[in-house]
Amino acid sequence: MKIFIADDDAGMRLVLRGIIESMEGMECVGEAADGVQAVRRCLELNPDVVFMDVSMPEKDGVQAVKEIKEVLPDIIPVFCTAHSEYMPEAFELYAADYLIKPFKTDRVRQTLRRINNTRYKMQTAPPRNIMIKNRDGMVILPVGDILLVYRESRQTHIITKDAAYTTSDSLNEVWTKLEGGNFFRCHRAYIINMSAITTIQPYGRWTYIVALKGTDQTALITHEKLGDLQGILGI
Repeated sequence: MKIFIADDDAGMRLVLRGIIESMEGMECVGEAADGVQAVRRCLELNPDVVFMDVSMPEKDGVQAVKEIKEVLPDIIPVFCTAHSEYMPEAFELYAADYLIKPFKTDRVRQTLRRINNTRYKMQTAPPRNIMIKNRDGMVILPVGDILLVYRESRQTHIITKDAAYTTSDSLNEVWTKLEGGNFFRCHRAYIINMSAITTIQPYGRWTYIVALKGTDQTALITHEKLGDLQGILGI
């Protein structure tokens, strides 16, 4: 994963470069000390991720990311700043994270691992059909029709656009067949089709309920998994 660093603080650039280069599969491809240089160098180098300070000379980081994404729409920005007031505008630019300085080294590593895992899952498309076992034998299901998979009463239930199925396959076995593409494991007992999500509502302190179009069945999502989902969807 190619990463670019834009920050007017040379010490911060050094810290971020050290973190990046300590991680397997990560490469720091360049640096910039101001917003104008950041735009120019990103367009030249085409990195996968840019760590962008918000308050920089010549051009602020939010404007710089806007200009970069006009040419490189798939670039993933991570904003780094001492100020939180730019957070809403940053996430409108599909920021993967917003790091408030001073931040811990492990926080940066966690962000990079999540981005890398998300990129891998999005690039790994599931098969068009899957086969599941039930009491009557085998059923072939189009992957695109599956809305929800959940585990209850020692059985795995699969909800599609037109029907519901019960299988003796474990949830892990079904997840292995679906992992990637539009599917997301939002809870130890639930797998959802992200394209079917309509609403996410609080349910207790650390859990939320996910409603899906095409079915009255709902899913649970943990607070941690909600953060991962927001990163994937860019919201």
